[in-house]
Amino acid sequence: MRATRIVIRRRLTLLFLLATAAFVALTGRLIWIQFVRADELQQKALEVRMRDIPVEARRGDIYDRNGQLLVTSVSTESLYAIPYLVKDPRRTAEQLASLLDMKEERLYQILSRKSCYEWVARKLKPETVEKIKGLNLPGLFFVEENVRYYEYDSLAAHVLGFTGIDNQGLTGIEKTFDRELQGTRGRIVVEQDATGREVPGALHKYIPPRQGNSLVLTLDRTIQQFVERELDRVVEKYNPKLAVIIVMDPRTGEILAMGNRPTFDLKNWMTAPQGVWDRNPAIWYNYEPGSTFKIITTSAAISEGVVKPDDQFFDPGYIKVADRYIRCWADGGHGSQTFEQVVMNSCNPGFVEVGLRLGKEKFYSYIKKFGFGEVTGIDLPGEASGIMIPQEKATNLNLATMAIGQSIAVTPIQLLTATCAVANGGVLLRPHLVKEIRDPEGNVLKTFQPEVVRRVLDQDKARQVAELLQAVVMKGTGRNAFIDGYRVAGKTGTAQVVGEGGGYVSGKYVASFTGFAPADNPRVAALVMVAEPQGGIYYGSQVAAPVFREVVRDTLHYLQVPETPGLEKPKDPFVYFDQPPVKVRVPNVVNYPLETAQNILREVGLSFVVRGEGSIVQAQMPKAGAEVLSGTSVVLDLQPPGGKSKEGLVTVPNLTGLTITQVATLLASMDLRLEAVGVGEAASQNPRPGERVRRGTVVRVEFKPGTSSLQAPPAIARPVREFVERP
Repeated sequence: MRATRIVIRRRLTLLFLLATAAFVALTGRLIWIQFVRADELQQKALEVRMRDIPVEARRGDIYDRNGQLLVTSVSTESLYAIPYLVKDPRRTAEQLASLLDMKEERLYQILSRKSCYEWVARKLKPETVEKIKGLNLPGLFFVEENVRYYEYDSLAAHVLGFTGIDNQGLTGIEKTFDRELQGTRGRIVVEQDATGREVPGALHKYIPPRQGNSLVLTLDRTIQQFVERELDRVVEKYNPKLAVIIVMDPRTGEILAMGNRPTFDLKNWMTAPQGVWDRNPAIWYNYEPGSTFKIITTSAAISEGVVKPDDQFFDPGYIKVADRYIRCWADGGHGSQTFEQVVMNSCNPGFVEVGLRLGKEKFYSYIKKFGFGEVTGIDLPGEASGIMIPQEKATNLNLATMAIGQSIAVTPIQLLTATCAVANGGVLLRPHLVKEIRDPEGNVLKTFQPEVVRRVLDQDKARQVAELLQAVVMKGTGRNAFIDGYRVAGKTGTAQVVGEGGGYVSGKYVASFTGFAPADNPRVAALVMVAEPQGGIYYGSQVAAPVFREVVRDTLHYLQVPETPGLEKPKDPFVYFDQPPVKVRVPNVVNYPLETAQNILREVGLSFVVRGEGSIVQAQMPKAGAEVLSGTSVVLDLQPPGGKSKEGLVTVPNLTGLTITQVATLLASMDLRLEAVGVGEAASQNPRPGERVRRGTVVRVEFKPGTSSLQAPPAIARPVREFVERP
């Protein structure tokens, strides 16, 4: 019995100890949870039952340099649902479907989800909002958002850029300064239980967002409008593939205007082709600058002392480099001339000689000093760096062609930035587009000052180059850029377009002009680049220089820059071109499709005027074989097939397998007309081969791709051709 009581006591003692230990452990755990981890666990509990609906901030405004509003944000309302508060999802979906132009089933899926909130529709029109509010549907709520509003449809479209549905910057300044413009998002806080059901007395709180900062750009709205006006005129007159105009203050690097064609409507950017809005040609397009690059050659040569303005040169019409001849554009050459005249005349052999005198190391050092081969750092996305032959791989022939602006590709912004370095006394500045960042109350948070990249020329050397460029406009190829009352310095350029597969594309050119004014105290620098102008006129002196004159003249007057009294354009009836007119033989284009005929005329340096309607050339004047000066207009008469037949019968030939140009030429020789369908090689025809028809009869030929047209295209590359005969 005694043993039994001892065992019982031991068991009770053990039980007591275990209970005490458990109590201590639970107490410790409670203390740990209640005091040590209280904040952490409370936050987790909140996260479980609280849901945040983000509310975007009002995006900051964008102004021009004078405080003129360019871009702002306007309020709009977006619809969201708290599904557990929607009493009848099916009925609600029926009522909303027509108002939101959404499928009823899609709406029902959104409204019946097991979640705390769902977006139903974003950024609705005011009339739609009023109709939905009138239905008084439970579980649906509106929140204020913002949509971007552009004061001008397409003014500086590529510079300003646009935003997406969530107000994030996608292109242009909107993208580069997205963080500054966005502001701080607000929240809608919603409380629910673990299953997403309503909690009695649930919290439904709105935390307002904070507006983003505003930008003050260097752009001047008025100067930008000058640029847009001239770009529209260029498109109307020449219908180019691309056109770019940039205006810069050479003293600060501030961009006063930047415009491109084609352009797009900022308010409806989604309707424009992606290729129009996703890249800014002013900072992205790589092209051979042609004679405008001779500014760099001249600067390097003057700076290094390898040539002086009065040094004598002799131009026999060509210069031999290695085993190639580089010709002068003037038939027979310019003969004896000073270097000043070499620059005025844009004489290729003279510049080649100067480039060779410089040598590879010195010439490349100046090319790099002026910023070619690297991005300028302008505050826009998508800038290209240009294309250069690596210095270690460059030959004397490469050096010779680079001296005249070939075998190197630049962007418009690079070339204008380099021109500004000559204008301002030899300092390369980083181009920029933003002057200030301001907070929502208008206080200046940050100011952007001119940023010096490096000095590239001594001040006196830069002045000598500016004087040479002034002579180009006063007495040389740049006369069409002359502005009464102002000393203008600049350089024209006409370059051929390099094809994707190598070599130059026949009949396609880039016309350009870059310069500054007043030459003795520059206030404005500008570049005009017109890629692939149509109509047979393509010289930089004819296409780009007059556009430069119009933009810069109006800008100088707008800025109230004083004129130089008595400074007028010299009286001279001769029109200066990058190349003088020469005699050419008019090709036959009768029976050719209009586009093909136009290309043929462009290739031989002739312009054209189209009369009538249709797609096939029925007659031309002057006729084929006539000798005329380059630049002469050929009248192309069009009319639909089915004109009055001529007397006499001819036998229709077998056209199978011939190209469209071969068919056109053959039928033209027989006084038959062509109605072409499709592309490639002739596959069928009506009338059939061998039939006798009257002269003037229309032969309908269907063309289909043949083996020659199915060959693989050449590899896409950017070759640098080592020899060209044209500047």
